[in-house]
Parts: sequence; structure tokens; C-alpha cells
Amino acid sequence: MKPHATAYSQRLLRGQAPSYERLQARFAEDRSALGTDPIAVHCGWGRLLIGHTFPDPTSLAEELLNENPGERDIALYVAAPQQILGLEPTQLFLDPSDTLRLWFSDYRQATRVFRGFRIRRAQSSADWQAINQLYLARNMLPVDPDLLTPRHAGGPVYWLAEDEDSGAVIGSVMGLDHQKAFHDPEHGSSLWCLAVDPQCTRPGVGEVLVRHLIEHFMSRGLSYLDLSVLHDNRQAKCLYAKLGFRTLSTFAIKRKNGINQPLFLGPGPEAQFNPYARIIVEEAHRRGIDVQVDDAEAGMFTLSHGGRRVRCRESLSDLTSAISMSLCQDKSLTHKVLKNAGLNLPAQRLAGNADDNLAFLDEHERVVVKPLDGEQGQGVAVDLRTIEEVQRAIDHARQFDSRVLLESFHEGLDLRVLVIGFEVVAAAIRRPAEVIGDGQHAIGQLIEAQSRRRQAATDGESKIPLDHETQRTLQAAGHDYDSVLPAGERLFVRRTANLHTGGTLEDVTAILHPKLADAAIRAARALDIPVVGLDLMVPAADQPHYVFIEANERAGLANHEPQPTAERFVDLLFPHSQPAA
Repeated sequence: MKPHATAYSQRLLRGQAPSYERLQARFAEDRSALGTDPIAVHCGWGRLLIGHTFPDPTSLAEELLNENPGERDIALYVAAPQQILGLEPTQLFLDPSDTLRLWFSDYRQATRVFRGFRIRRAQSSADWQAINQLYLARNMLPVDPDLLTPRHAGGPVYWLAEDEDSGAVIGSVMGLDHQKAFHDPEHGSSLWCLAVDPQCTRPGVGEVLVRHLIEHFMSRGLSYLDLSVLHDNRQAKCLYAKLGFRTLSTFAIKRKNGINQPLFLGPGPEAQFNPYARIIVEEAHRRGIDVQVDDAEAGMFTLSHGGRRVRCRESLSDLTSAISMSLCQDKSLTHKVLKNAGLNLPAQRLAGNADDNLAFLDEHERVVVKPLDGEQGQGVAVDLRTIEEVQRAIDHARQFDSRVLLESFHEGLDLRVLVIGFEVVAAAIRRPAEVIGDGQHAIGQLIEAQSRRRQAATDGESKIPLDHETQRTLQAAGHDYDSVLPAGERLFVRRTANLHTGGTLEDVTAILHPKLADAAIRAARALDIPVVGLDLMVPAADQPHYVFIEANERAGLANHEPQPTAERFVDLLFPHSQPAA
């Protein structure tokens, strides 16, 4: 046991925490240091209520019930939770999280250096906006900096990780100095709100943020760092175990509200949905729309409200006709319809014999091969320049559809425009999966590490496949899976920008050129489809030039956060469920 740990901390670590009354008696001895009032620190998303600074269970329970709408308060360091829960069993619940502690005497400095980003404090309004975009992408509550307890009064500090090349915020964490916040006699600190951008290509961001906080508080003469982590968050727990954290036998209590609902009700049938179905179901729940789970694995559910009933498979609903759906699925039909509507499209033909395919390649020099009916980028190969590459790609594409298309290849950025109710709701540039070298790890290892991070962030929906297309892309760049990139060097490992194969997304809704928005709406009307994701190749999102690639009848709404895609989709299905203006 640590020589600097108090008797109370020793009992916590052994799981022998005292009763609530004895705990209060322990701190009553140092009441002058703790202050006369119970401590509640506002973190911008809710308050941290320091349990042992409250004189009795009743006062702590009452303060939890004073939680502001839209916020999430947490009572921590609660030694006897049953006494508080017994007072308000219908309003309060025990948080299913584990509290972990790292004594700084156990801490060991990193043996590996992660490069490509810097850590600094959040200061400007732009910093807070970037942090909140990151938190929203990770389904966390945003921070209102105007609500923060001031630092001189013991308030928290937010740190961010900033990419050195792009300047983008790729991670954030909050730290609280307990000595300043509530005159902690044990000189502790805590970590909250650790988040890393799920599209981040830099390794080690989460670990560096945690280590930065540890070393920051060590330099302030503090003794330990506590944190709270959901009991089933294995990825985070592996990181914390690596750093030396141990379980602490204390508890946290929260109030039952819509934000915390999954924690006290447990996973419902919709928990089995992928993110594309779940985002719609959660929006329906928020509006009081009844949800019937038909087939969670297939993403199928039925929504009912006010006598109206609509069946959905993710964003595909009863409102999309079979004709419109077939026009999108058959890419040759999509091409004909959009061409007849006067839109710009690549040259296209069905793959035939070797002579026909060679003639098409000779005419256009660079081609794309794709299955006639395919999704999620399966069987697609781009920028093929030799007949051998074309024939191999055709053979691969036939694994997904016996009919294969050849298209002329066009340089540019991959733009996805989401149209709902014949209005543009979101637009994003999609970029192929890439890795950033660190001078140590092989490309194959970098790909596998990034795939693990993407899979964890997307519930297994996104990863970089180690297939022929990835291998071909590496070979074209003069590399293979065993090559080691110099530190900081970026390398695209796929040609296509599909999110399911590790692509990343940059929201460009605010700068979308009016001609691109108009072309997307014209395409949706030509296909007569109420919800559609349209793929275009463009030189830039704010320029009018484009070439249409394809239409997707079941577009992923979750890919466009923070744009209100699920809200607009449910508006379309149930217009009377919209909240009053």
C-alpha cells in the first residue's frame, strides 16, 4: 500500500469503504479545509457533485434532483450509495461505471514517442466549437464554456490534441485539480471526457492526452489521478491498465433522464442496430414515436405515430418506390435517367470480351470497374490503366454481380450529397483511407491499428480491408505491407473513399456551391426518390463543376453528423411530430 495514502484510501482500495456517516465524520475533522458548503463543480455539460462534502444523504439526493434540463450531473465518491438511492429510487440510479485510480508513484514514463500532434489548452471559441464537434461525433454531451466553474474557483481545464499538419482538433480531455476544487486532503485529481476523433489517422492520441494530464498534475505536486469508465469499455480499460490504473471501490450516482436512459434501462432491442438504423430509432424515441424492431441485424424497424405507420430499413422506407429503388441499384439505369435529365456523367458501358474492354480503355486511358448492383464499395476498382488490371478487376467485381460496368475515370474529390424531401440536408467530401508513417511500424501494422480504432468507433461498420485493392494501391505507390514510412509521411492505402473501407469524411455543407446543390436536387427528382445519397466527383465543393457517379437509395445518415440528418428524415416520415417552432 502507498505510504502517502490515508487510511480511508487504503480501505477504498481494499474494498472496505466505511458507512456514509463514518465517511462524513472522517471529513468533518478537516471541515475548515473542505469549506462549509457542499461542492458542485460545473464542467460545461453538467456538475460533478463531490459526495463526501455533502453533510448527509438527503442533501446529496436533493441536489441531484436539481439537475438542469439537457445536462448530466454526476455524484462521485459515494461510499454508501444505497442510502441515497433509497431516498429517490424512481429518480436516481447507480452509474454502471468503474472508478480507476493511478497513484503517481506507480507511473512510468512512455518509452515510445508519438509525433504529428501537439497538446494545448482550449482557449478560443473556435477551440470549443472543434471540441464540441468531436464530442458530438462520439455521442457525448457538448461543453458550454459559459457554464464552467472558473479555474480560480476550482473549475476544470480542457486540453486538446491538435494535428500539426492540418491544425484539426483530433482529441480532447478534461482535468480537475481536486485540491483546488474541494481542498482534497489527499491531493488528488481526476480525468473526464477523453475522446479521440474516430477518423483520426495519428496513433497514440488518447494515450498522449492521458499521459499529459498525469504529468501536468504530477508537476503540481498532486498524488493520484482518478477516472470513471463504463464497465464494458474494453478498449479504454486496456489503455488504463497499461498505464497502471487500479480499480477503486467507490461509486457514482446519476439522475434518470433521456441522456442516461441506456445506462439505467439497459440495452433494448434497438441496441443491436448498426449506427445507420440506431440514429433514426433514437430520434424517433426522442419524439415519442413508437418503434417496433422487426429485424435488428438487417436494420429493419417500423415507426408508428398518430395513426401513421412506416416501415424502414435504415434510411430506406415505404416512401421510396420499388421503381426508384431499382433505378438506383442498377447503375446503368441510374446513368440513363440522370443523362436524360441533362446532368454530367462519365462514359459507361457493360464489360464485354477482352477486345471490347481494351477498346474502351484505349478510348479513355483510365477506367473504373464496378459491379452493376453493388454497395459499400465492394468490387470497385478505380484508375485502372492496363488491360491486365481491368480484366483482374472485372473478375473480382463478378463476385458481387455477374454484370460489371466500365466507366471513364475522372480526377477529383469524392463528394456525397444527401437529399431528403428534395432538399439538400448535408454534403461531405469523402477521402480514401490513409495512414501516417511513424518511422517505426510497417504499413500493414499501421493499417491494422487504424482499423481497430475505426471498428471500435463505428460498431464494426468501418475498417480497411487487407485485400487485393489495398495491395494494388500500395504497389502503385512503390510500397507493400512490410514497408516502413518515414515519420509524418502520409499514404493513401485505398483508391475509393467509401467509409466502410476506412474512408474519412469532411463536412462541406456550409460551402457547397449552389450549382452542385441544384444538380443533386435535379437528380433526386429525376429518380423520384425522397431520400438519396448522391456521389459526385468534383474539383472542390465550392466550385460548380461535377461528374455524377452514382445514387444510393439507402444512404448512411450517421455519416453526416453534426448535420441534422435523422431529424430531417423523421420530419419527412412524420411531419406532425416536429416540435412547435
